[in-house]
Amino acid sequence: MIQFALPFPAIDPVLFAVGPFAVRWYALAYIAGLLIGWQLARYLVSRPALWGGTSPMQPNDLDDALFWATFGVILGGRTGYVLFYNLPFFLEHPDEIVKLWHGGMSFHGGLAGTLVALVLFARARGIRVFSLLDVAGVVAPIGLLFGRLANFINGELWGRPADVPWAMVFPTGGDVPRHPSQLYEAGLEGLALFIAMLIAVRMGALKRPGLAAGLFGIGYGIGRIVGEFFREPDPQLGFLMFGSTMGMLLSIPLVLAGAGLVIYALRRPVP
Repeated sequence: MIQFALPFPAIDPVLFAVGPFAVRWYALAYIAGLLIGWQLARYLVSRPALWGGTSPMQPNDLDDALFWATFGVILGGRTGYVLFYNLPFFLEHPDEIVKLWHGGMSFHGGLAGTLVALVLFARARGIRVFSLLDVAGVVAPIGLLFGRLANFINGELWGRPADVPWAMVFPTGGDVPRHPSQLYEAGLEGLALFIAMLIAVRMGALKRPGLAAGLFGIGYGIGRIVGEFFREPDPQLGFLMFGSTMGMLLSIPLVLAGAGLVIYALRRPVP
């Protein structure tokens, strides 16, 4: 018997279409996250006081960094999904790897791809690597917020069965009320983390290279682990060791790396 559940808001995943060309909410979320994050990043580097008197880069540097970051997100996100979430399928169907419109992106892979891209960009431009990563850490929650909201609109990545008053029956989740875990993650990894990062900036985090990037790693990792307790594991993987999920296991190293970066940043003298 179906328990009481809120009706799922049936929002068309396609915002609008012109002939064969369709604009989807998911793609729009990526674009909005990148563009809004880019504008905020330009604002941050144009305020020398936030950096202790001298900004380590110019706003125009971020115009090119946006291209590098976009490439890193797409390439890394797809590679991470292929390797960690569905490798047997892609080994049997290698042509599906490039079909991004079929879905399948990994945040941890996208993070790794963006990290590599930004490090290469910073070295090519002579920019302090940790400072560029700090900027990325402050603005990244914006993209996470939009991305999780798009997951909700698409009715994907839904949560585990639940009897809470706000449980929903998702179109592809069977007739069982489930946690709207996409909204939980939007709140934790997106809105709450973004507010925390802005508070850190206000308290002088950008004056210590690596501190904001480390705080982001800790905040996202913890938020993702908490969210995974409510999210249904990917069906091809299920639960892993000790009842964990792939998202949890990939987040643990991120938390540890973030903590190490915070300790490193706090122990070094302010430039």
